[in-house]
Amino acid sequence: MKIMFICTGNTCRSAMAEAIMRKKIQEEKLSIEVFSCGIYAMDGDTATGLAIDAMKKRGIDLSNHRATNIKQSDILQMDFILCATEEHKKIVELLYPEKKEQIYTIKEYAYGTNIINKNIKDPWGYSMDTYESVAEELEDCINKIIEKIKNQQQK
Repeated sequence: MKIMFICTGNTCRSAMAEAIMRKKIQEEKLSIEVFSCGIYAMDGDTATGLAIDAMKKRGIDLSNHRATNIKQSDILQMDFILCATEEHKKIVELLYPEKKEQIYTIKEYAYGTNIINKNIKDPWGYSMDTYESVAEELEDCINKIIEKIKNQQQK
């Protein structure tokens, strides 16, 4: 199984989501590949300093992360594409209509399509508290996503 996380610049939300998911996959010894990219990412950009710090508190080293633009990604090879916001989801559906059935917001995939707020706030330009809040939200979502995948694999 291959999963892609998407946000705007691939330096905060999708980078942190990929890193958290990668750690959980390793801990649970799951056969899942995880990637991230940004709709407007500049290839090679590093994660923001605050994203790196938020991940360091969770025992994750994000310092080697390099941003990937969606057009340089392997998005067509993905089983699921998980976007930070509904706006990202709409853009990805327009760019890759053949993947429409596999595109969700992160929160939609974690909690179901009836969730009211489907967006993960962009922490870029905000304080460490905002990055911490986003990291916690991503962790909660990823825990739900892992459980969902494990349940599906057991069926």
